[in-house]
Amino acid sequence: MMMHRRAFMLMAAAGLADPTPPLKIQTAQAPAAPAPAAAAPASSGDAAFDAWLSAFRARAAGAGVPQAVIDRELAGLTPNPKVVALDGRQPEFSKPVGDYLRGVVSDDRVAIGRSKRESLTWLPDVSRRFGVPGDILLGVWAMESAFGAVQGDFDTVRSLATLAYDGRRRDWAELQLIAALRILASGEATRAQLKGSWAGAMGQTQFVPETFLSTAVDGDGDGRRDIWGSPADALASAANLLAKAGWRRGEGWAREVVLPAGFDYGLSEGPRQTPAAWAALGVRPADGYGWSEADSLAEAQLMLPAGAAGPAFLLFPNHFVIRKYNNSLAYALAAGMLADRFTGGGPLVAPWPYETPLSLADRVAAQQALARLGFDPGSADGVVGVNTRAALRAWQKARRLPADGYLSASVIQQLRAEAGIAAAPSPVPAPQPASPPTGR
Repeated sequence: MMMHRRAFMLMAAAGLADPTPPLKIQTAQAPAAPAPAAAAPASSGDAAFDAWLSAFRARAAGAGVPQAVIDRELAGLTPNPKVVALDGRQPEFSKPVGDYLRGVVSDDRVAIGRSKRESLTWLPDVSRRFGVPGDILLGVWAMESAFGAVQGDFDTVRSLATLAYDGRRRDWAELQLIAALRILASGEATRAQLKGSWAGAMGQTQFVPETFLSTAVDGDGDGRRDIWGSPADALASAANLLAKAGWRRGEGWAREVVLPAGFDYGLSEGPRQTPAAWAALGVRPADGYGWSEADSLAEAQLMLPAGAAGPAFLLFPNHFVIRKYNNSLAYALAAGMLADRFTGGGPLVAPWPYETPLSLADRVAAQQALARLGFDPGSADGVVGVNTRAALRAWQKARRLPADGYLSASVIQQLRAEAGIAAAPSPVPAPQPASPPTGR
């Protein structure tokens, strides 16, 4: 489904153009010497990795990767212990969404984005071509690589080989590794260019290899798809990804809203309905302006990322398209809020509350407590996702509490007490990075 790929043709052997004389019949001929056996791949020092790599070589050849490319690119390969450590790491503390967004939607980043908006004269053409606003593309660019400045320096082939060998995401990682080898076989990029995050995402827009092959486009007209060195290629490729994911031309992505007193917070992350239907419940835009014609016809979902004490948003379908780029509520909010600021918009009307970071032990204990009390949050893995928030809302409603589904330190304390789970001493929160690693 790629929009552009350069074709590469194998030339016929030179002997076909200049045929040699016919062979003379020999009356006696010595037996031909056996062909030399292929040299065995060098050992990496890790027998299990070598066994996986040997099997993968066969799978890559079966997938059509040229043997010469397999031999060249996988020669001397060793697993990267740093990738193994990063893949298995779950942060001890979960940064509150307000802290995260205050960090990434910064005045400095907004200033850079506004400057890029003025200087990139080709950006409006990209926007018209794919129907995705240039400011959204700038927001994604800012989040993915700090406008191209931070692309990652991990060798993509080695990272993906390590992830495949490690086994947690073997099928996915092998597919991506085969795609990376196809990129190298095509000549579209060199091994030195295939650098990115530890999770295999590459370039200014952090595409994994399969996404590059299917979605990257030539944005600057030079006949190449260079998401590493060409901002035009990178942003046009991101626009193509969002367009293919269902971006709706002319509609917004989200809007901050104000809720009336006595509002049923249990409606958050629930029904999707038009702004008029929300207005009938007392929900109004926080900036006091009306709705565009396109947005007035779209259905939006209410979201309270920091609970009843924080900002409220109506999320339009395009918000969920951004989450197909990176399936994180905080990421999509950050990219969209940056886009709004790039256009001259101001900060949110409602401030983000200041919350205590939640330890992994506390998050797991909250999930265990909900399950013990009869509210199924799914696995007690410390990941506060849709299932955990739904279980928490049900518990809050049953206790006649504001059912905002927000897990705070005080809520965890209540859950522990009711379920009879003793509180364990928590370590001091470690400093958190401004943004999480991406792995698309």
